Amino acid sequence: MKKATAVVYSEGFFTQMDGKTANGLVRHSERYEIVGVIDSQFAGQDAGEVLDGIANGIMIFKNLDDALNSLSKKPQTFIYGIAPLTGDFSEGDITLMEQAMSKGLSIVSGMHHFLSDDKAFMKKAKQHGVTVTDVRKYEGKNLRRVFTGEILKVTAPRIAVLGTDGAIGKRTTATIVTKALINVGYKAVMISTGQTGLMQGAKYGAPMDAIAGHFAAGVVEGEILRAWDAEQSDIFIIEGQGALTHPAYLSSCAISRGSQANGVILQHAPMRKIMGDYPDFPIPKLEDAIKLNEMFTNAPVIAITLNHEDMDNAMIDKTIEEYKKSYKRAVTDVLKRDTKCIIDAIERQFPELLKKKK
Repeated sequence: MKKATAVVYSEGFFTQMDGKTANGLVRHSERYEIVGVIDSQFAGQDAGEVLDGIANGIMIFKNLDDALNSLSKKPQTFIYGIAPLTGDFSEGDITLMEQAMSKGLSIVSGMHHFLSDDKAFMKKAKQHGVTVTDVRKYEGKNLRRVFTGEILKVTAPRIAVLGTDGAIGKRTTATIVTKALINVGYKAVMISTGQTGLMQGAKYGAPMDAIAGHFAAGVVEGEILRAWDAEQSDIFIIEGQGALTHPAYLSSCAISRGSQANGVILQHAPMRKIMGDYPDFPIPKLEDAIKLNEMFTNAPVIAITLNHEDMDNAMIDKTIEEYKKSYKRAVTDVLKRDTKCIIDAIERQFPELLKKKK
């Protein structure tokens, strides 16, 4: 399937926590060809270089007009790439998206504010012949699915990538680990649980923070079962959301219970001291988070993965060695180091996988 070209709006937030949707799309997208990012603070720079220190040819522009006037390949889609705690747009965003529609761009949003419910907005979309997609407006057939326990018929390992905070890199780690498993010969499938993963093109998943609590675990279970029936996967990697200790998010609970994960990869930012958006709530100690996630999920934490924010290479290497010694688990940073130790840890935990390796 040919990818639609897209420009991602992330004004003031690219590389930051609230810019995680833009960050994720710049790193990986199966659904869209990202041709530009809008954030005036980094205008004129390469998005990959700014984000990860590795150029990827995606340029950053100061505004929409700058992007449209500069790009040789015109974007077909305007993606709202900011993900604030409120789930709502900032002042002026609606006007900006109306301007994007007037220039022939379809709109994709992952916000809780559903543009497709705005009659005036949709009237303008119709006038300009463009589409509007609300990714969090989950309308799948499993919307009202209650947990059944059928997940136990899935014999493939189910590994949840959980974390000690929100916006800490769980989706990125899940994506990279899934690719690594495929590259070494396994039929691995990632279950996406947030709007960014779905924008990136995840085949299976649902936006968990938009599902009624009574059905959340059932929806996770249903998506894994749907993938199992269709793919007969060797292994599942389930993207986590928020954190069990985060005061604002409950999605991790449903993901852990609905998947009945039998292994956990725990994502942690060693230099982060407080919960995102909540300065009065400290990040839990890693040893406490390991115990909590193992107790709640009833599955072992088989590996620890690092978010390297505010860390240089020497600090990353030192922390990896310290954590390996202290916690007796595989430790890596999937963006800065390789994933071999993660694959090895998974194979040790699930030796039956080796028989399926291609």
